[in-house]
Amino acid sequence: MHTDILIVGGGLSGLALADALQQMDVDFQLVEARDCLGGRIKVADVDGAKFDLGPAWFWPGQPRVAAAATRFGLTVFEQYSAGDIVAEDQNGMVRRSAGFASMAGSLRLDGGMGALVDAYQAALPADLLHLGQRITAITQTEAGITATAQDVTITAQTVVLATPPRIAAQIAFDPALPDAQTHAMNDIPTWMAGHAKYIGVYDRPVWRDAGLSGDAQSRRGPMVEIHDASPHSGGPSAVFGFIGFDAQTRATHTDDMHAMAKDQLTRLFGSLPDQLIFQDWAQQGDTATPADFTPTGHPAYGRPPALQWIWDGNVILGSSEMGKTFGGFLEGALEAAQDVASQIAGNR
Repeated sequence: MHTDILIVGGGLSGLALADALQQMDVDFQLVEARDCLGGRIKVADVDGAKFDLGPAWFWPGQPRVAAAATRFGLTVFEQYSAGDIVAEDQNGMVRRSAGFASMAGSLRLDGGMGALVDAYQAALPADLLHLGQRITAITQTEAGITATAQDVTITAQTVVLATPPRIAAQIAFDPALPDAQTHAMNDIPTWMAGHAKYIGVYDRPVWRDAGLSGDAQSRRGPMVEIHDASPHSGGPSAVFGFIGFDAQTRATHTDDMHAMAKDQLTRLFGSLPDQLIFQDWAQQGDTATPADFTPTGHPAYGRPPALQWIWDGNVILGSSEMGKTFGGFLEGALEAAQDVASQIAGNR
């Protein structure tokens, strides 16, 4: 199979780039290692309600996500924040106060961020999207670049690696990349890759009934930060929490941690969840590497000098981490896709 542009990775940045190339009438193929599109965007469907297991928010001042939502007719709504917050100390003592809901003003999409992925997928020809195909090797030849996966070999003039840089660094390059470029890829943390979330599902928002916002802070855990995750309308409802235990503890004490999470939600909101959903991104090999197991603060993202020019400009990194203004965020994924599309257009 031959194409002008091969996109490796079907997360938001890869899908948005494919969409831009289609509008530019540029020949492309997209391959994704997983059996579904979305990358770090993933939703759980419980009786028709969609709960984000990955990113859930964007913010005013992030125009690309807002424009995509408008284009695809998606409903935007504000994060629920009315009511008191709760906090618990290291002993599990819970206190209620009229503090500020930390994510007030954040924006969400009805149907979860998966609705955005679905919209991009629906806008693209299905025969150009190849799922369950992990690119393991990329070879430079006189005729271009040959990319090899399990069931398909694709030749292309340009390859865009719309995957986290540390995942891209695992591909076998022939000829091998210079050490400076490999080190630069491995030095870029994958945003939120070391994190894990719980979704506590309820048939109704019991915290709202009690005058609570769903916001909670905890020094006991396992969740350290909790927010309302309920859909825009209808039910069931939910809260979600970021887990404070490290990746190794999560992997080796999963059952104990689940029991602790149920107890914690009961302490905080007075009711045991009907269902508990767990998502550990550190255990997703297409997202995280061991270097990502320890969460970091938000790095200064953008394309470092060592990665500006790979194989005469015919290999381009294009994940959210390449966004120079909003790197790591959903907006950064769209920003990176826009920048790569502009680069491709300028080379034609």
